[in-house]
Amino acid sequence: MSNIIIESDKDNAVVLSPELAHSADGVEGYDAELEYTVDEENRVRRLVDTRLMPWILFSTFILNMDRTNLSNAISGGLPKNLGFTITVVNNAGSMYAVLFSIAAFAGSIIGKRFGPHRVIPGMVLAWGIVTLSHGFIQNASQYYLIRALIALTEGGVIPATLVYLGSFYKRNELATRLSWFWGVQSIASAVSGLMASGLLQLEGVNGLNGWRWLFIVDGIITIISAFAFWQALPRSSYHTKEGFLNFGGWLDERQSRIAVTRVVRDDLLKLQYETHTLVDYRVWGHLIITLIGLTYGTPFGTYLPTIINSYGFNVYVANALTAPNAIFGFLTMTTLAWHSDKYHERGFHGVFTQVWLLIGFLLLEFLPDGTSKGVMYFVTFFISGAPSVHPLNIAWMSENTAPIGKRTVASGLIIGFANIYGTYASQIYQASDAPFFHTGNFIILGFVSTALLLWLNQKFLYLRLNKQRAAVWNAKSEEEKADYNATTTHKGSDRLDFVFKA
Repeated sequence: MSNIIIESDKDNAVVLSPELAHSADGVEGYDAELEYTVDEENRVRRLVDTRLMPWILFSTFILNMDRTNLSNAISGGLPKNLGFTITVVNNAGSMYAVLFSIAAFAGSIIGKRFGPHRVIPGMVLAWGIVTLSHGFIQNASQYYLIRALIALTEGGVIPATLVYLGSFYKRNELATRLSWFWGVQSIASAVSGLMASGLLQLEGVNGLNGWRWLFIVDGIITIISAFAFWQALPRSSYHTKEGFLNFGGWLDERQSRIAVTRVVRDDLLKLQYETHTLVDYRVWGHLIITLIGLTYGTPFGTYLPTIINSYGFNVYVANALTAPNAIFGFLTMTTLAWHSDKYHERGFHGVFTQVWLLIGFLLLEFLPDGTSKGVMYFVTFFISGAPSVHPLNIAWMSENTAPIGKRTVASGLIIGFANIYGTYASQIYQASDAPFFHTGNFIILGFVSTALLLWLNQKFLYLRLNKQRAAVWNAKSEEEKADYNATTTHKGSDRLDFVFKA
């Protein structure tokens, strides 16, 4: 039986059996007989990068601008104006984490069911309305209600987006794009800080506090953006003509077929739907890394403008100074992800970030309280610059989790875990520990140290599994391998011939 050879570059030829090549015939735009060059594929990927990714990045920019404005509002007097302390803020943060996580778990499933191209704009519109509503809160009860609604409306968009991106990009392209995705969130934090430094100065205009103007302006921007997303996000790479903001389509017929075919051929397991996820201990390793490793970000991020303000900077300058912190974090995150993709290594890249954070929080904890404000600000700059490994961890989990049904559930779980830790993380910095939060920083050092060990453990787990499976697989004869392929009930990453990336 002959094979089908894909791509004309003999040094990078991909060989598929006819049975495998035709297994995706039901996918719209997929062509089992299609041959294309490396240059053609690269051209298609560049078009996806330049025409789709800007909208995806803008959507997450809006999301994080609306998520980080709370820290700006807190420094601008929100608790004091509404008659409560940061204890209410912390409790609401814990509630937010639970509801956001529930919504996140549902988000990937809803996105898969109704289409991310429609679910994403709908969610953006919903949280835009709720963001705007923040500007009219009058008491603690209303604050709790609005924070509950914002959690439910924001929670599903990231997992829905992860499902969406998986239909446009191959596995070895995803970590870099996810670094852009989370990197833009850092840029959004920077812009939010700069906006806040100006909008907070509208204190008293039309009888409104400056932080109210912050939420109102952010809400209006978000609502307008939702309608743009509705007309810009295509159903798939085979339907780029949909939506007037796509201006007649950005892939021609052949390019559309290449776009679909290359992604399906990269991972034919995307066509299988199996949801055996909750009992996969390998997935749980990534979930625990998320739970422990991201903990520091909630207390540090929520009170960063307040912390900088406590060093002697006025509130407007303190909010503006969060911008360079965020930009530095964006640069280091994208660089780390690019380096990880280039050298096909994940685990030690995660360890690198944990060491960075360990040094930063040791400085924050043990530098004397009388240290100059310039030095103390630099320490916050250093901590904020630690490259976020959340996108790296997601990409690592995704490429080691198959088929797509399992990966879809895992994506929802990891986004849920990336927020559920807020239930306890919101309580790490307490009013009694302000303004330097020494007790809280000591607790964070424990989480960072544990995360370092977890990254190492996951790295060596995959190396050990690859070695064990290779020994079993290579010991089989060709007939035994053929019999395994014909009779095995193993699917995706449970197969003996599946190789984990470490």
